[in-house]
Amino acid sequence: MSVRTEPSATTSPLTASSCPFERTDPLVDFFGIILWPLKWAVEAILVGWHWLFTSLGLSATGGVTWMLSILGVVLVVRGALVPLFVRQIKSQRAMMELAPEIRKIQDRYKGKRDQLSREAMSRETMALYKKHGSSPLSGCWPLLVQMPIFFSMYYTLSDVKHHAQQGVGGVGLLNAELTKQFNDSKLFEIAPFHQTLGEAWSAGQTATIIILVVLVILMIASQFYTQLQIISKNLSPEAKTGQAYQMQRVMLYILPLGFIFSGVFFPLGVVMYWFFSNIWTMVQQFIVIREMPTPGSEAAKAREERLARKGKALDSKGKIVPMAVYEAEQQRLLEENEKRKAQQPKRQQPMSKQRAKKQGQRPHDGDSGAAGTPAK
Repeated sequence: MSVRTEPSATTSPLTASSCPFERTDPLVDFFGIILWPLKWAVEAILVGWHWLFTSLGLSATGGVTWMLSILGVVLVVRGALVPLFVRQIKSQRAMMELAPEIRKIQDRYKGKRDQLSREAMSRETMALYKKHGSSPLSGCWPLLVQMPIFFSMYYTLSDVKHHAQQGVGGVGLLNAELTKQFNDSKLFEIAPFHQTLGEAWSAGQTATIIILVVLVILMIASQFYTQLQIISKNLSPEAKTGQAYQMQRVMLYILPLGFIFSGVFFPLGVVMYWFFSNIWTMVQQFIVIREMPTPGSEAAKAREERLARKGKALDSKGKIVPMAVYEAEQQRLLEENEKRKAQQPKRQQPMSKQRAKKQGQRPHDGDSGAAGTPAK
């Protein structure tokens, strides 16, 4: 009979005892291997913030210390994703503006089910995306990039209790001592960070249940408000007629329901990470809608009114300039437009037969009004 040795606190991070590779579920093992580098990075950020707050005098085992450390992870992760978020905003805006053009292509091939028609519609749609530098998937990149980080955070925090019981650490800087401190810490000295709502319900811990329920409600409310701001203030009238707009209205009510699932099965630490991330998204979206609104939207009109009250406006390149500069630019553009119209050759209308007889000319069908031979 084989004897299974218990892992020691000095086990290498790559061994099975210090990471979730030892689990018998092949799918879990696969995710553990793939997410190992991200888990190491998450632990490094978490431990770095914990070290900073303890250096400032906070308790190493205090719930506030670890809560602020989780907040620090959110700040680092979401801050790193800001450039990707700006790109997402521009892509989503382009997709909304392209909706009428895409609908025209779809109407042109409406009812045509043959292979050639479908291929032609696909080519025209992709050519339109390429022309405007947009893609249906580009708006999903920030979410796709953040999901592995989120799962790494989930595994890091959900393994705390398991590792603390074995006396080992995580895969990197979250050593056995820090793991035990994290496992023993409680939010407001009441709710353990590693505990889920289901575990708190089974243990009859009313205070932990209340904290988790409140967090889930706040998560749902923040997500709903963020999405509502987008579809109510930051869409142009043309965008509100497309299919993408209808999908956003549906997601406004469906997406927040996913947080009910997270509140039941995710540890308190993960729920807090998600809550802080939602607050970041809500504030970030508010700033974008206020300072970078979609042209033609209600938010854009409100921004123009704010600038006008300050004696400023947006020039043709989207830069904020004094009102005098804006008016001078508009006058120049008007003069250039009138000059171009004056330089264009004037198109003469075809002359009718009756009018040609009166003028002694022979009309030419489709002619631009050139003189004909005198009538006999």
